[in-house]
Amino acid sequence: MADALRGFTIDRRGIGFVGRDLQRPECILAERDGTLWAADARGGVVRIAPDGAQAIVTQTEAAQFAGAASDAERFVAGTLPNGLAFAANGDLLIANFGTDRLEIMTRAGASRVLHDSIDGQPIGKVNFVLRDSKNRLWLTVSTRIRNWMQAIDPAVADGYVALADERGLRIVADGFRFTNEIRLDAREEWLYIVETTGQCVSRMRVQPDGSLTRREVFGPSRLGRAGFPDGIALDQEGNVWGTLVMSDVIFVITAAGEYLEVLDDGDAAASAALEQAFRARRVTPETMLAAGGKLAPWFASLTFGGPDLRTCYIGSLRGTRIPYFRAPVAGLPLVHWHER
Repeated sequence: MADALRGFTIDRRGIGFVGRDLQRPECILAERDGTLWAADARGGVVRIAPDGAQAIVTQTEAAQFAGAASDAERFVAGTLPNGLAFAANGDLLIANFGTDRLEIMTRAGASRVLHDSIDGQPIGKVNFVLRDSKNRLWLTVSTRIRNWMQAIDPAVADGYVALADERGLRIVADGFRFTNEIRLDAREEWLYIVETTGQCVSRMRVQPDGSLTRREVFGPSRLGRAGFPDGIALDQEGNVWGTLVMSDVIFVITAAGEYLEVLDDGDAAASAALEQAFRARRVTPETMLAAGGKLAPWFASLTFGGPDLRTCYIGSLRGTRIPYFRAPVAGLPLVHWHER
């Protein structure tokens, strides 16, 4: 284990918050100047300036999330911006989990669809987008089932990873159990892949042409007592930081594969009931919605930012603000747009 992580836990007294009145801030991008961009269920992102001033950026502001008749409907219908990445020119790439599309939006809010089908079929539940140093786009699709809550089932393994490059969009790996966030290591030799209902993090070797080989589980084959991993981020020591959604745990898998829990904000009884229902293939929206903590319910992602890349922001599905903490190691920088 790296010395910096030995005995480390997140001190709740040191957790701060940024943002207000956000809607489903699932993914966060951090710029070098301190600006944050948070996915928002009103159909775009919220830009949060270093001084805390914020503004919604969207082509058309949607009210479905706030006005949904039920929590179950709130998370499966309408526009649901999810994973974010910077395009090479600074535009925002948006994996829209509600419209099942990869979209691109300018910083002024004009948006268009990049991909909504693959091999002549609907693309499915587009979850996350990642841009690499070669300007290729990596996409995850969690499931082809329209109502994603029905895919929270250990028997469903229809998720995949796709790659968009000069050859077009193609599937490069499939058969995943609810594919979620992905990250590349510092040398872009390994792609780390979250399998939410597989309850593990996998990784695959990246070949020069973008094909993926040597699929293996990285770390434990099952994370936590009630573990549904969602988002991950890598640090400069090769450790994988991640979230367990609904049980609201932040974990680290060290470069050596050791699993550590550094924060637990969940409801133990509700998490245990969810795990039991999952094992019995009886998950319902009610058992899912009963779980969650208080800081920002349903931890979803982690993003390293700040001038030293040691401020870690927590994205969530049910929070209205963004918690952050100081990490003992620096994260890997995002692939940034060219800042003129």
